Amino acid sequence: MRWKQTGTAVLLTIVACTLFGCGGGLVAPEGPQPNAFINQVQSNCGRLSIGAQPIDYLLGDESNDAYFLDQLSKLSAGQINQATFTNNINSFYSAGANDRALSCIFDQRKGS
Repeated sequence: MRWKQTGTAVLLTIVACTLFGCGGGLVAPEGPQPNAFINQVQSNCGRLSIGAQPIDYLLGDESNDAYFLDQLSKLSAGQINQATFTNNINSFYSAGANDRALSCIFDQRKGS
């Protein structure tokens, strides 16, 4: 009987999350400001790497990696700060060689 109640509660939670969303900020904002910033990052930092991939690749159509674009958009919109962005990127991608790319990204933010 307890199994059935737990299963029902889980199902209701999934349905509620699907219909109403599970908190804000799960999807990066879109609009002119984030798009201009992303274009600027791609132009000026594209050859630098995050993890094992160049930024050009991470932002390109051939990449299936939505995480980097999501984090970059949130940074541009002010939903996350530089420290959070750095922590998120270094946690998701292999850290160590990301410093130059992160510095370049933050330099673009100062210029926008």
